[in-house]
Amino acid sequence: MPNMNPKKNAMPSQPADVRRTNYEEVALGYTEEIALDEAARCLNCKNMPCVSGCPVMIKIPHFIKKITEKDYEGAYRIIADSSSLPAVCGRVCPQETQCEAKCVRGIKGEPVGIGRLERFVADRHNAACDTPPERPAPNGHRVAVVGSGPSGLTCAGDLAKAGYEVTVFEALHTAGGVLVYGIPEFRLPKAIVKKEIENLKALGVKIETNMVIGKSLTVDELLEDGFEAVYIGTGAGLPRFMGIPGENLCGVYSANEFLTRVNLMKAYREGADTPIMHAKRVAVVGGGNVAMDAARCAMRLGAESVSIVYRRGEAELPARAEEVEHAKEEGIVFHLLTNPKEILPDENGNAAKLVCVRMGLGEPDESGRRRPVEIEGSEFELEADCVIMAIGTSPNPLIKSTTEGLECSKWGGIIADENGLTSRAGVYAGGDAVTGAATVILAMGAGKTAAAAIDRMIRSR
Repeated sequence: MPNMNPKKNAMPSQPADVRRTNYEEVALGYTEEIALDEAARCLNCKNMPCVSGCPVMIKIPHFIKKITEKDYEGAYRIIADSSSLPAVCGRVCPQETQCEAKCVRGIKGEPVGIGRLERFVADRHNAACDTPPERPAPNGHRVAVVGSGPSGLTCAGDLAKAGYEVTVFEALHTAGGVLVYGIPEFRLPKAIVKKEIENLKALGVKIETNMVIGKSLTVDELLEDGFEAVYIGTGAGLPRFMGIPGENLCGVYSANEFLTRVNLMKAYREGADTPIMHAKRVAVVGGGNVAMDAARCAMRLGAESVSIVYRRGEAELPARAEEVEHAKEEGIVFHLLTNPKEILPDENGNAAKLVCVRMGLGEPDESGRRRPVEIEGSEFELEADCVIMAIGTSPNPLIKSTTEGLECSKWGGIIADENGLTSRAGVYAGGDAVTGAATVILAMGAGKTAAAAIDRMIRSR
C-alpha cells in the first residue's frame, strides 16, 4: 500500500549553529529507513508525469519502485542509464521546479522527494561498489568535448557509452567545471564530483586539463586533428558587474572569483597559497543560488555579518527555496527591494560602505516579474568592507573569437539549434555557453541531446 502521508520526509541536516562554522556537507542524506518510507509515497503513475519534468528523462517511478523492493543497485542502474552524474544531481538539481513540480502527490500535499531518493541511491552505490563500469567496445570514431562541466561531462559520458573515443579539454587544472569551482563543499563535496569523473574515465573518457581552447588549440585545429565532431560546453564564466562607482575598489569581488578562490583553490584552509579577504561585514549583491553560495561561504570565513542585497522581493528570489532557508538559518540578513548605487571607500581606498536605495515593484517586465522601481529619497548606507557581485555571468568570448564561422548572439551565447548544432558543420554546443547561466541539470540535458545528435551525424556518413 502507498504511504499517503501528505508531507515528504525531511532531510536530516547539520544544526545551523554548527554548520555555519564548517565546510562539511549540510544535508546528511536519507537513512535506509527514511528512504523506504519516502519511496512508498510514490504512486507509480502509469503516464509518469514526473519524467516529463526531468531534462535527462530519468525513469523516476521505475527507480523508486526498485527502492521499495530494496534493490538499490537496480535503482542505480536505472538512474545511470539516463544520467552521468547521479550523486551530483541528487544534491544540486532544482527538483522542486522540474520533476517534483509534475508529481501527482504535489496536488494535495508535498511531492515525493525525488531528488533526495536519487541522492540516497547514488550514495549507497558509491559507498558499496568499487567495481568501475564496463568499458564499451570502441567504434573507431573520435569526438572532442570542450569544457568539463556538467554539460561536457554528460555529452562525453553518453558518447563513451556508445563506443566513441572521447577527449575532454578543460581550461582549469581540475576537471568538473562549475561543480568544483562554483558550488561549495558544504553543498556538493568534491569527492562526489571526483568519483563521478572517475566513472567516466573508466568508460574511456580522456580528460586533458590546463588546455584553453582558443589559446592552446583552436576548435578548427581539433577538427583538423581528426576529431569528427566537437562539442562546446564551456559554460558562462565571464562575470557581470553593475557599472556603479566604486566597483574597482579593493574588497570588491565577482562571485566567480570569490567562489573559485574558496572552492577550487581551497582559500578557506589555514595557510592556503591562495589568499582571500576575511572581511567583517560582507554584502552580496544578487538573489540567485550563486549569491546564496557566496554569502554562506563568507559566513564560514568568519564574517561578523553577511547581507544579501536584492532589488526585488522574496517571492521573486531566483534561488532555490531550500538554499534561501538554509542561508536564513545560518544568520544571513536579507535586504530585499534594495538596489546598490555606489561603493564608498575608507581612508585607505578599500571598500567600506554600500550606498543603497529602496525599491518598489511596478508592472511586469519581459521576464514576467514585476519591474523594480526606485523610491525617491530612500537612500541609505550599509557597512561593507567586502562586496561580492553575484548578478549573473556571460559566456567567455574566447571560443567565438577564435572559431571561424561560429555564429553567436549579441549577448555572446553560441547560436545552436534544438540538437545543439551550430553554424559550423561538425561543431555542437550546449548548456550555459548557449543559454547563459542556468542549472546543472539543464546543461546536462543539452549535453545529452547533443551526444545523440553527434552519434546520428557520424553514423549517417
